[in-house]
Amino acid sequence: MKDDKRLKRKVRNSYFVSTISIALVLFLLGSVGYLMAAAMNVAGTLQESISVTVELKNDLTEKQREHIAKKLSDEAIVRTIAFQTKDEKLQNEEFRKIFDSEIEETLGENPLMDSFEVTLSQLSSDKLALDAFISFAKNLDGVSHVSFPRQMAEQLHATVNKIRLILFLFGGSLLIISLILLNNTVRLAIFSKRYLINTMKLVGATKWFIMRPFLVSSIWQGLGAGICASVLFALAVFGLNESVPELLTFASTTKVAVILGTMIGGGILISMLFTYIAVSKFVNMTSNKIYLY
Repeated sequence: MKDDKRLKRKVRNSYFVSTISIALVLFLLGSVGYLMAAAMNVAGTLQESISVTVELKNDLTEKQREHIAKKLSDEAIVRTIAFQTKDEKLQNEEFRKIFDSEIEETLGENPLMDSFEVTLSQLSSDKLALDAFISFAKNLDGVSHVSFPRQMAEQLHATVNKIRLILFLFGGSLLIISLILLNNTVRLAIFSKRYLINTMKLVGATKWFIMRPFLVSSIWQGLGAGICASVLFALAVFGLNESVPELLTFASTTKVAVILGTMIGGGILISMLFTYIAVSKFVNMTSNKIYLY
């Protein structure tokens, strides 16, 4: 009787420990995924901060300016486009700080040109696409000059690409390590029931009959682990949002909801898959090996 109670307690404890282990690993993966999403958004925002100034020739008509604006905005690499007159540029405080006196008194006239300020999308990280756009803008009728911080842009894109590569390698490594740990955790939980599996085999139970209760149990285990991980993650995000609100801004609430759903679905899928693998191993194992295992 005592042995039966002790065996039940061991089985119950192993089930509880494996559920908590799955929940903690899911929470870790979800948190890392959340931070990676925020980092990717920051990287994308940095890439989209690059702007190109397309200066126009003097005395262009309104229709000619609209034609140039349409040609530029039709390009896939263009994110936003804004027109700025030379008089607006002249009133810019930062520009005026360069001169000790009024620029008109120095030069006699406004030397600046009307221009379009074009911000680029993340497609600007493709050097060929960027060069093609700059060449296209320069060759437009009515365009006098195109200025672009090429060196800064190239350094920015190179840095962002390195950061993305590091994040992908880190996230991939963590995912592999986590799956290995989860596999071992579930296998140890099934290991405590290997004699029960062998007994069912000896009385003629089929493989599916043996596996069915384990798989049903794994669904509930994965669901419980996913819910626990989701609650922990939601509390962590809420706490971070209070102290670092930028994180929730960069990683939108939609992505948070996706991560929560992935935790629950992933918990069920992972638990079922590793349970199936572990139970299959003991079902296919001969009785003498089970007692020596």
